[in-house]
Amino acid sequence: MTAPYTGTGRIGDSALAARLGRELSGQVLFDAASRGRYSTDASIYQIEPIGVVVPRDEGDIVRAIQIAADEGIPLLPRGGGTSQCGQTVGEALVVDVSKHLAGVISLDKANRRVTVQPGLVLDRLNAYLKPHALFFPVDVSTSSRATIGGMTANNSCGARSIRFGNMVDNVHAVEAILADGAKLIFGHLPNDFQAAAIPARYREIAVPLLDLGRREADEIAARFPTVQRRVGGYNIDALVPETGSRNLAHLLVGSEGTLAFSTAIELDLVPIPANKVLGICHFPDFYGAMDATQHIVELDPAAVELVDRTMIDLARQIDIFRPTIERFVHGQPAALLLVEFAGEEREEQLRKLAQLVELMGDLGFPDAVVEATDPAFQTAVWEVRKSGLNIMMSMKGDGKPISFIEDCAVRLEDLADYTDRLTQVFHKHGTEGTWYAHASVGCLHVRPVVNLKEPGGAVKMRAMAEEAFAMVREYKGSHSGEHGDGLVRSEFHLPMFGQRMVDNFAEVKSILDPTGLFNPGKIVAPPKMDDRRLFRFKPDYKTDELETGLDWSPWGGFQRAVEMCNNNGACRNTGLGGVMCPSFKVTGDEAHLTRGRANLLRLGLSGQLGPDALQGEAMADAMSLCVGCKGCRRECPVGVDMAAMKVEVQYQRAKRLGLSLHDRLVAYLPRYAPWAARLAPLLNLRDQVPGLAWLSEKLLGFTARRPLPKWRRDVFRASKVAGPESGVEVVLFADTFNTNFEAENLHAAIAVLTAAGRRVHIVQGLCCGRTFLSAGLVDQAREEMSRTVAALAPFVERGLPVLGLEPSCLLTLRDEFLSVLPGAATQALAKNAMLLEEYLAAEHGAGRLKLELAAAGEVLVHGHCHQKAHQTMTAMDTTLGLLPDVEAETVRTSCCGMAGAFGYGAGTYQISQDMAEAALLPAVRVAAPGTTLIANGTSCRQQIKHGSGREAVHIVQVLQRSLTA
Repeated sequence: MTAPYTGTGRIGDSALAARLGRELSGQVLFDAASRGRYSTDASIYQIEPIGVVVPRDEGDIVRAIQIAADEGIPLLPRGGGTSQCGQTVGEALVVDVSKHLAGVISLDKANRRVTVQPGLVLDRLNAYLKPHALFFPVDVSTSSRATIGGMTANNSCGARSIRFGNMVDNVHAVEAILADGAKLIFGHLPNDFQAAAIPARYREIAVPLLDLGRREADEIAARFPTVQRRVGGYNIDALVPETGSRNLAHLLVGSEGTLAFSTAIELDLVPIPANKVLGICHFPDFYGAMDATQHIVELDPAAVELVDRTMIDLARQIDIFRPTIERFVHGQPAALLLVEFAGEEREEQLRKLAQLVELMGDLGFPDAVVEATDPAFQTAVWEVRKSGLNIMMSMKGDGKPISFIEDCAVRLEDLADYTDRLTQVFHKHGTEGTWYAHASVGCLHVRPVVNLKEPGGAVKMRAMAEEAFAMVREYKGSHSGEHGDGLVRSEFHLPMFGQRMVDNFAEVKSILDPTGLFNPGKIVAPPKMDDRRLFRFKPDYKTDELETGLDWSPWGGFQRAVEMCNNNGACRNTGLGGVMCPSFKVTGDEAHLTRGRANLLRLGLSGQLGPDALQGEAMADAMSLCVGCKGCRRECPVGVDMAAMKVEVQYQRAKRLGLSLHDRLVAYLPRYAPWAARLAPLLNLRDQVPGLAWLSEKLLGFTARRPLPKWRRDVFRASKVAGPESGVEVVLFADTFNTNFEAENLHAAIAVLTAAGRRVHIVQGLCCGRTFLSAGLVDQAREEMSRTVAALAPFVERGLPVLGLEPSCLLTLRDEFLSVLPGAATQALAKNAMLLEEYLAAEHGAGRLKLELAAAGEVLVHGHCHQKAHQTMTAMDTTLGLLPDVEAETVRTSCCGMAGAFGYGAGTYQISQDMAEAALLPAVRVAAPGTTLIANGTSCRQQIKHGSGREAVHIVQVLQRSLTA
């Protein structure tokens, strides 16, 4: 039975917000922007919440539950907000535990158990456990942002469930709070529990639940599919005598926050396998891959994962994945199976890998296995697979591969026929499906491409869902295999399980949550899955055409570029493995996250935040901590480029509201720099005369806590050409920052290039336009870019490489130039523009570089964000490798926090320092005194000096010092 969707009438209730603010110590977010950010997850749905609470401790959770019960409003627990089925959206008081309730409570190493708070992210848990040679084996692909609470609520599984099972197999106990405020520990019930010393409230729950298990044992056996991947409904099979676990924690697993609020979760752990090997099996047709799976699992693999042709082709178009794809995909296969073997003995795993090769030959696929025995190579392959959803969602246009039948599971002997028949259903409805994931357990994530902006999209979705689930029922499979029920599948419990089972689920809900406080509309009494009022793209969704500053045509317009965000939350990665998203890494706030900003932009562009939202204060606040690192440009698998989007927002805002004096001083620096250099002694008094720094903060917005760059009269000046007349010609682009503040870097570059026998054409007085872009002055940036393109055109036409030192400047020629000044001349320049180290590395690789260099000793490298975004750090490594006996280490950092003028802002100084303290400054401080610090970004060097007192240099300085001839 479904329930029609009805609202509470309490959305944004100011009196409720005030009460929560008085009684809670955590954040209370009831403004429209915050509600908008929390109205979506990674599903197709969007429901505005009543408001949001970010509890600081467990006491806040208790009080929030009490207030919600007292006010008669529902409450919705939320972790990372990455649910694909709509579990974490609803018209309720959303309680986000991911910021503060995210720690390890205790570790029992002897019994291999750990107790954690619900907001702890899986990758962080496993990083904590690694020194103890233990890990939590439910390895979901979203491990960088999936919280343990969310995984428990979903009954998550992961790639290696064939070996380790689902969450329900790995959760030992759960501490949770009921709607009446009772805090109980849900765990195993002994047979004589009635006589045991347990809380009376726990007994009141246990007795009727176990009675239900006894009464419905035959119905459960008849209705629940026997496949491993069955997470639909409540796990009432745990209540069945003899066969059930009698562990009431298992009833909370997979309950999607509808029964109680988990505050502590005790998990079972396993030892980290000492050795892993991977076989990548290539198949010329999809059916063959599916048919082979049942035979491959007989070899006892730890994982068998599918990657289909669509995913391969899309991954090839994504910079971060292309090199890996080219390495492990041979030819043009229709499908791949990633087969992993893991265990203590390496020889045993290699023997199994050889058996896999032999089996593939026996099945008619000789020489079809790429063997990956190197751990780093295996990790790279798995990263592609783990990003499967986001890779699929990188498809441009209004039609997207959407989640609604992506979680079905069938027996392996039925897998080939099931996938073939379902493909025919897609063709019948005029679409295609994308396939990947858990072949080992018959659970393939298939997503038909559907345009839900069109009314017919929802009709098509329901038709395919009904046909798919009927087919699954025929195969005695599961319609909900890993991602849960939520809004998209709960209504199908009736045809899949029958009315009696649906009534059983309702009875469980009434026992634990009789007033329906927790997350209503999921599992029990759900709305229709195709109710378009609940969609992200509602019936009245529309966006007005916008006259943009940047060229967004590759996406079909600015709004479609914004809509690329699917909310899967890769930007919530708080580890040291990537740049994205530095502001979120230090604040933990959804507002300061790529996803949060993209959601706000989509709502603003579609009029859901009122008129002129794009130029409004909420939008400005959301963008204020975006440092333009471009981490999302590379690391977001769907290519959400928030740095470019911020420029567009700044452009729209500046057109209407103008600029502050602070922003003007930053933007126009390249134009007044030649005049400022003449006044260097006078301007530098700002950091010498007491009180002037304070005054500049009050009047100009530059923090008094940090000195400004020192102006100098001896700016860079050089003749137009240097080096031997017969040398290979190159162009050196003298950027504004090195010209005016660090001229020695440009002199060093000329010395290194001429020592290498290059004829250097030195181009001065040009500008990349970056400072103008940072303030939204796109038209002024276009003027500078046009001048630069014209000046460099004669060199580009001759095919000469244009070299630069400052990553943020030179790489603008390869990036923003294309969207500010699209055209053939710009594209030609972009192809020829290179960082100095890229050029040296390429020439070395081609055997055309001769440099006599001395040893450099120990080197610690910090990569500029834009170097990482454009994947040029490998060139840094190669160039450093030219130095004899060099010992180079690269710090695993996000943004240093300076980000041009960001670190100089009075309102952003502290955030800037927090970013630096996350990894960079601690690494610098512990580096040996004789270690050379390298940072190619001028802002990075300033941050290192300010935060540690140590000097960092550009790599070109190290090369020049090492010249022996």
